[in-house]
Amino acid sequence: MQLTHIGEIQGRIELISGLHIGSGNTEMHIGGTDNPVIKNPFTHEPYIPGSSIKGKMRSLMEWRAGVVSETQGKPLGFRHIRSLPENRVNAGRNILRLFGGAPEGASQEESLVTEIGPTRLAFWDCNLERDWVAEMQSKNLLLTETKSENMIDRIKGVAENPRNTERVPAGARFEFRLTLRVIDGEDLMEDILRGLRLLELTGLGGSGSRGYGKLRFTDLTWEGASLQERLAAVTV
Repeated sequence: MQLTHIGEIQGRIELISGLHIGSGNTEMHIGGTDNPVIKNPFTHEPYIPGSSIKGKMRSLMEWRAGVVSETQGKPLGFRHIRSLPENRVNAGRNILRLFGGAPEGASQEESLVTEIGPTRLAFWDCNLERDWVAEMQSKNLLLTETKSENMIDRIKGVAENPRNTERVPAGARFEFRLTLRVIDGEDLMEDILRGLRLLELTGLGGSGSRGYGKLRFTDLTWEGASLQERLAAVTV
């Protein structure tokens, strides 16, 4: 097993609808929102954590590969591979190649860990594109919006339980970057593009069923060569 190459997939994420990735802030602030978005503690600008992209992309790929029932809802691990139906083993192995897994010490798993090798993908936090930030500042606009929501009583027809959710607004642009380690000249790009296409179709962050977090990848390149046509051609 030999490390053939380390390269970068670069591009941008454009929001089609408002995105909410929560900060986990449990404090109450007078005049504040109920659900703030995560922000850089130094710049106070919202960003997309690499862990959020990795977790959602891996989950979608596991559902697409049909392995979730075998893992009983847990992330796919090395110990699950031997119990997968034959027609799903290769997809399961590629998921472990891309995202890694936690071996549990059995001799069969150790040999599989050696065979599959190190995690191929490294996910970077996605910061706001500076041109978009400058554009918002030139218009005296904020980098986030507050969306008010409530529940409607079906009988009374009145609004109940009002809440305010902070979102990064539609149209925002984030820098996007993945690092990919290529082992022995392998080609896992189709699997990666399928994962990105699944993200485009389903969205990112919370409240996706209510229209939040819809996005698209643009100007996507691998080592300077465009991936946009290949992404558009992916069938899921």
